Amino acid sequence: MLTTTRQEQTPNRPALPPAATELGAAEALSRMDPPMVVVTTATGDAAAGCLVEFSAQVSMDPLRYLVAISPANATFRVACAADRIAVHTLGRGQLDLARLFGEHTGDEMDKFDHCSWSRVDGVPVLDAVPSWFVGRVLQQWPLGDHVGFLLGFLRGSVDGAGVDGAGVDGATASLSASDVEGLSAGHDA
Repeated sequence: MLTTTRQEQTPNRPALPPAATELGAAEALSRMDPPMVVVTTATGDAAAGCLVEFSAQVSMDPLRYLVAISPANATFRVACAADRIAVHTLGRGQLDLARLFGEHTGDEMDKFDHCSWSRVDGVPVLDAVPSWFVGRVLQQWPLGDHVGFLLGFLRGSVDGAGVDGAGVDGATASLSASDVEGLSAGHDA
């Protein structure tokens, strides 16, 4: 396991002050403009979902995906007890779904009363999204102010087919972090 940093591996390089390093990293990360996804999950009668910025495929063989959820989020409490999580991409024209799952908290409203969805493998799956997949929760890790959920792929849909087979406008252009900059989070991270 690699335990040294690049800076530790190059002793002739002057060390940057921690604040300068963090500012540079924050600036670089802000330019990456990652895709936004909605994650949904359920245990028993409790269903939850939220807008997530921190997620990525982390392995090809076996296929693995990591989503990070803030413990302050109502979805986190349900996800911790769930064995499956669904991950949904949003098209650029789906800012309404981003607002629903990003600006509102499940502590105050049932988000699923305000959108079309179906239950797939016991998990709520949004009907009108460009793509989605359901993954089995394999592991959880603390990742600073978020907790990572490692998912193993179970099944999904792509190309805007949705659960009901209907196409979605703008299915090829994913909603990204810069598209949702003006949203106010339902919970602080």
